[in-house]
Amino acid sequence: MIVLGLTGSIGMGKSTAARMLKRLGVPVHDSDATVHRLLGRGGAAVPLIEGEFPGTVRDGAVDRQALGAVVFRDPQALRRLEGILHPLVQGSQRRFLGRCAARRDPVAVLDIPLLFETGGERRVDAVVCVTAPPAIQRARVLARPGMTAEKLAGILRRQMPDREKRRRADFVVETGLGRTRTLRALARIVRLVTGRRSRVWPPRRYSPVTVKHFHA
Repeated sequence: MIVLGLTGSIGMGKSTAARMLKRLGVPVHDSDATVHRLLGRGGAAVPLIEGEFPGTVRDGAVDRQALGAVVFRDPQALRRLEGILHPLVQGSQRRFLGRCAARRDPVAVLDIPLLFETGGERRVDAVVCVTAPPAIQRARVLARPGMTAEKLAGILRRQMPDREKRRRADFVVETGLGRTRTLRALARIVRLVTGRRSRVWPPRRYSPVTVKHFHA
């Protein structure tokens, strides 16, 4: 089973690409959704975060605004938060891949927004990066409720530049050319990797699938 990592900066069309992959019959693990569950009422991260950041939990769930006020201007606090969340998310990913392997799915996808920033490329066979021109990216993001130019600038400062993600990725998918072309590109990638041997699941010594700088 080949494990693909799906990534891309904010507003580049990653969520749409993930939905398209599901339409193609490829199982997708959503890391953002996992974090929401971990921080929600009864989530595994809630008591750990309350212990590390007292006062950020209300009514059994993490108050994301309160937590953000604590960590996002303090790099050390942010690293402590990541030390709590990243192992829990990776555990969820491993369980997901185990289920996919048990079903004999030929390809599985880990949707990881900060894949390169967190070293996630080491846990996948190949990386698919979605991208779009800056003007399209900006228009998409600023159309979101509550988003401002200042917030967008702050988010982009915390993310690896798009050009660097594209350079590091094995597959690059342009999402600004219409959904039909995006779907075709993703389907082509799935066909290319299906049947290849994986180096990450289950653990083997085979080389990873690598098609550097392929523009779908």
